[in-house]
Amino acid sequence: MRRLVQIVGAALLSASLVAGCGALPRDTEGTYNRAQDGTLVVGVSEHEPWTSVDDRSGEVTGSEADLIRGFADSINADVEWKVAPESVLAGWMDKQEIDVMIGGLTKSSPWSKHIALTRPYTTVISEDGKKEKMVMGVPMGENKLMVELERYLAREGGEI
Repeated sequence: MRRLVQIVGAALLSASLVAGCGALPRDTEGTYNRAQDGTLVVGVSEHEPWTSVDDRSGEVTGSEADLIRGFADSINADVEWKVAPESVLAGWMDKQEIDVMIGGLTKSSPWSKHIALTRPYTTVISEDGKKEKMVMGVPMGENKLMVELERYLAREGGEI
């Protein structure tokens, strides 16, 4: 009987802890929920063939731009592009001024201490013959955004 009381007590405690956590994963700043049905702010560093910015029109193209447009469509969001060098984008991301960073980032990016990198969505061979794992960046702590973006990339890559 005593053992049964302990088990029931542990189960109730676990249930109350899980209920108190709310929906997981969560964003510390609510980025995914703000972007969904709203605007996804994307920082772009020009790095062909992943990203390219037309000097005249400002139009952003490339394989990563296409992926981001698809992701935004999947969450019913418009895309606002902000173009700058990676160092500026990393600073904006740290200040929560952009939601996603693209531009040919690799798993070995020097910005990995300042931004959260997605799991690799593809692997390419660099000019010097090394395998490079391509990633995108999101602000640290924006776990729901990270999970949803990674799910989208996995679906697009045929993993799921």
